[in-house]
Amino acid sequence: MKTVRVAAALIRSADEQGRAVLLATQRGYGDYKDWWEFPGGKIEAGETPEEALVREIREELAANVTVDGYLTTVEYDYPGFHLSMDCFWCSLREGHLTLLEHEAARWLPIRYLRQVKWLPADILVVDAIEDTPGGKAE
Repeated sequence: MKTVRVAAALIRSADEQGRAVLLATQRGYGDYKDWWEFPGGKIEAGETPEEALVREIREELAANVTVDGYLTTVEYDYPGFHLSMDCFWCSLREGHLTLLEHEAARWLPIRYLRQVKWLPADILVVDAIEDTPGGKAE
């Protein structure tokens, strides 16, 4: 089975009440149209996962991010391919989020991440977030 390597950005911010929120984006195409995911994309040859994230967020959201740290790598078998997804905490460095490839985006409080219909692999990322200190309590 073909393996596809991707990197996902867990872009953190704070809402009006100072609670931690994460950016979720809604797919506008393919078999999983309308499902939610963490933004990011394929790691190109010669790129580190961190470099791929910076490039992908610029291409998908017209914004620049800082990669703050590694959270987890998710391995998931989709029909037709195996996904290996490196997930990193990120913060917006500059730019306003502009949806160039997604239908919608939402800032979700960490304790309410399960409010949306996540892609199957991204559910495993939500599990990892909830297992971090403060992952369910914020």
